[in-house]
Amino acid sequence: MANKVALQTLGCKLNFSETSTIGNQFINSGFEVVNFDQDADVYVFNTCSVTENAEKECRQLVRRALRKNPNAFVVVTGCYAQLRPDEIAKIEGVDLILGSNEKFNLFSITDKFEKKDVACVFVSPTMAINEFGNAHSTDADERTRAYFKIQDGCDYKCTFCTIPLARGKSRSMKPEDLIHEFENLVDTGYKEIILTGVNVGDYGSSIETNLHDMLVKMVNIRGEFRIRISSIEPNLLTDDIIKFTVDNEKMCKHFHIPLQSGSQKILKLMQRRYKVIDYEKLITKINSQNPDLGIGVDVIVGFPGETELDFLDTYNFLKDLPISYLHVFTYSERPMTKAIEFPGSVDIIERRRRNNMLRVLSDKKKNDFYNKMINKDLDVLFESENTDGTMKGFSSNYVRFTNSFEGLLVNQFTKVNVEKVNTLGLAEGRIKGIHKSIELIAS
Repeated sequence: MANKVALQTLGCKLNFSETSTIGNQFINSGFEVVNFDQDADVYVFNTCSVTENAEKECRQLVRRALRKNPNAFVVVTGCYAQLRPDEIAKIEGVDLILGSNEKFNLFSITDKFEKKDVACVFVSPTMAINEFGNAHSTDADERTRAYFKIQDGCDYKCTFCTIPLARGKSRSMKPEDLIHEFENLVDTGYKEIILTGVNVGDYGSSIETNLHDMLVKMVNIRGEFRIRISSIEPNLLTDDIIKFTVDNEKMCKHFHIPLQSGSQKILKLMQRRYKVIDYEKLITKINSQNPDLGIGVDVIVGFPGETELDFLDTYNFLKDLPISYLHVFTYSERPMTKAIEFPGSVDIIERRRRNNMLRVLSDKKKNDFYNKMINKDLDVLFESENTDGTMKGFSSNYVRFTNSFEGLLVNQFTKVNVEKVNTLGLAEGRIKGIHKSIELIAS
């Protein structure tokens, strides 16, 4: 009888919430969840298909797991499984492939986990992906910060993206279910709840509500917690959401806002729903209301047709923008997208050069933002992991801190006066208090 399962997540925060929910099903069925580096009887891979590298990593990890235990039962689900199940089925040792609709029905499909000679494939066509599968952090992943899926799918038609094919149309969690699950997460003891989805800002568009109205309801729930929005499209980040985030103490002072390109020509080719000037106005507006609010930005380099001048437009635009960090992606040709047919392919080496330039810029932006916090008091939520006598945590505005491990600080909002940024790029400071009532003045 199989009794140990290892879970591996590739890709976005949404995938982490879904993996945790799948893991909880295993726990409820008597399994022990073990680390991926340990021997397991069952390995579950929740995959990503945003880039070719993400798919390659999945294949490598499956082979690594089977080297540890050649008799292990291997399950592959997620976006890669939905889009290219036949490709995954060719990986020797894979036993079960589940699409986006099927990933939460694993135990109704099989509960014996016996090795097969041929992979079994359960993948619905994209047009049939219309159910909302509830997902959030559980005991399966031991996180201080909970990922909470409130939205899935996307109706946008960005020319580089396969997510609508992998996850279907935009759909939202029912408001009453959202509030109920949110209350459960708070009661469980999570102090930070991260709202995830493919297009979180589109929450409620088909059920006559919206993200702002749900945020108002969530912050009025009793308990000690804060809410972080994982990522939100610039055209969906409304004035109401901005003001509410700035004004309400339970809202993390942090937005992650995809840009993708600072070249208007490239934005148009990508079929994004805003202009460069609109994005600039949005960031300026946020910064004017709270200059200490952290702002992260997604950007893609090497999109077809991106000339050196187009890239420099992006670089210079970001250099002058009051943001705190970048997530830089190298464009990857994706089957079944419009962009794969576009002329003007950028050489791979040149794509990497542009990526490196923006990563250096991101490090500078992050360092500047962190240093701007020196001598300020920030509320930090420290995580439970003890790494060589140290612990780490995030502030409300997404400054990452390190501190010598102190059990009393785990999963508690801790006021820290920022003193310096260390050589690893982490903030350090003087502990001033927990819960704003217990004084723990550190030497």
